[in-house]
Amino acid sequence: MSSEFQPHRRAALRWTAAAAAGVVAPVWAQASDWPSKQAIKLIVPFPAGGPADVMGRLVAQVLGTALKTTVVVENKAGAGGNLGTDQIAKAAPDGYTLGLSAISSLAIAPTLQPKLPYNVERDLLPISLVGVARGALVAHPSAPFTDLKGLIAYAKAHPGKLAYGSSGVGTSNHLQGEYLAMRAGIELLHIPYKGTAPLAQDLLAGAIPMAFESSLVTAGPNVQTGKLKAIAITAHGRAPLLPQVPTLEEQGITPFDMPTWFGLVGPAGLPKAMVTQLEKVLAEGLKTPTMQERFAAIGADTRPGTSAAFARYIREETQRYATIIQQAKVTLD
Repeated sequence: MSSEFQPHRRAALRWTAAAAAGVVAPVWAQASDWPSKQAIKLIVPFPAGGPADVMGRLVAQVLGTALKTTVVVENKAGAGGNLGTDQIAKAAPDGYTLGLSAISSLAIAPTLQPKLPYNVERDLLPISLVGVARGALVAHPSAPFTDLKGLIAYAKAHPGKLAYGSSGVGTSNHLQGEYLAMRAGIELLHIPYKGTAPLAQDLLAGAIPMAFESSLVTAGPNVQTGKLKAIAITAHGRAPLLPQVPTLEEQGITPFDMPTWFGLVGPAGLPKAMVTQLEKVLAEGLKTPTMQERFAAIGADTRPGTSAAFARYIREETQRYATIIQQAKVTLD
């Protein structure tokens, strides 16, 4: 375990301790008229069109309906999701700024980027896990391989020349590429994009030969229509949306379980009663057949839960990805 990870792990205990002690924000932040004063801003730290944006807009719909208020989604892309997540962390803890952040900013960045402008445990309050998405390794039809065996053979014959795209430096699909390269003994060239939408555009145009996509938002329909060819699913179990596509584990890379997850967070100091209300709203709103179908359409499952459970999950994932980062020798240099 890296030395950078240890302080975060110790600090993470504050989440549990604060919850147990019933620590709440000042009275001014617990106004009984919340959220009637103004619209709630929901920051999505990725561009429009990707899985974070899709889930963010579904969450906004759930919150707006249940709380009888307007929820405005603001896409604040940049730095693999860290730019928007920093804005969430620095917002007033009054319930009018929330965020739909992701694994990259909450569990990967603390190890990979020790100079983050925010501290996950100190500056953010996990409210609820929202969804977990299976991703896929997909290729342009012109790529000179159709399965993982062919990909590995091509990469070994052309070391450092086979490029793959991701939705940004330090994102889960960036690490998927690095981890596959390590496990398969190959050298790949990473091409980072600012989100899934621009990545998908270049892949469809043939500007890059393949990509690790963090969900099936664009990969699913494009594989189904023959515009892309699927090489593998990057998590445990085949995706119901693409049942014919084998996992990386089925093709010999074991273990390989790297789904992308997203959760609702707010700035530290949100009143406990407000957090409890948001937990309940998400638990009820995301379990409806309509919402489950909407999530399934992008290869994702709804996973609402409690604030304490989400905080624990973030800690576990931070530790897991710290190990992966060390094993794969991933750096931002």
